[in-house]
Amino acid sequence: MGSGVFIHRLDSIYDDSPAEQYQFPGQYLSRVEACIGDWIIYYEPRKVAETRGYFAIARVQQVIPDPGTSGIYLALMEPGSYLDFANPVAFNGPTGLVERGVLNAQGRISGRAQSAVRAISPDDFNRIFELGFAETAPMLPRVDADVQSQFGEKEQAPFKFEQQRDRVSLTVSRILRDRVFRRIVLRAYDERCAITGLKLINGMGRAEVAAAHIRSVEADGPDIVSNGIALSGTAHWMFDRGSISLADDLKILISRQTNDLDGVRAVINKTGRAHEPKRLSDRPHPHFLKWHREHCFKH
Repeated sequence: MGSGVFIHRLDSIYDDSPAEQYQFPGQYLSRVEACIGDWIIYYEPRKVAETRGYFAIARVQQVIPDPGTSGIYLALMEPGSYLDFANPVAFNGPTGLVERGVLNAQGRISGRAQSAVRAISPDDFNRIFELGFAETAPMLPRVDADVQSQFGEKEQAPFKFEQQRDRVSLTVSRILRDRVFRRIVLRAYDERCAITGLKLINGMGRAEVAAAHIRSVEADGPDIVSNGIALSGTAHWMFDRGSISLADDLKILISRQTNDLDGVRAVINKTGRAHEPKRLSDRPHPHFLKWHREHCFKH
């Protein structure tokens, strides 16, 4: 086993869904197979506008031939292993390249940096991982009251590394996932409630919105931004209890079972549509919205 870097871009010709699968041609088969059972880092190339750089981790579970295309393969990710970085990591940071394995003997960037799949050393993996989850922003260290009461203060340690025979093994706790999920969702929505359109900041500088899962964690909903939505307290309550939902075009749907229809209409966004993230990949995925309409929304 070994860790790797997988290049992914939103406009790729390949059928990638980073939390679930990575599609690639046969020329990379041996490199991807070397990552089975281990963690990989997703990287968005510098040529992409507003690139995120190194932006997430996932664990490769298995590799299979693509049933629909000859000579193409799928790396299937371990369910629940995908996690966006709290802080996307730039290819070239303040102290130079973070992935030093792409340098040649002369200290210059080699052709390896263009490879869609490449191995990464434990040192480079650790460096990127630590930068990606560095707790420097104010919204990341906060833990919601319900999470605190469930886990207790002594559960605050977000992650740990275990170095063993030069392999990187990491355990990502539920509490880290909750905190990172909050950060990436609030960042995508500019800390604004998607339903009311309000952006409220309290006296401590904290946004008064929560990061809600569209498909719940209990129903195997992933901790990815496209399965998240920023909601204020009342909107969150209504969303979780099926009083409101969203159509695929983000039109706000109000349940006919709502006891105060006029009151709900008064608090939702006047456009009748949810406030949405700028990045297309950050917007609620129709797959998760359909699940919410079918399993939560009270028609």
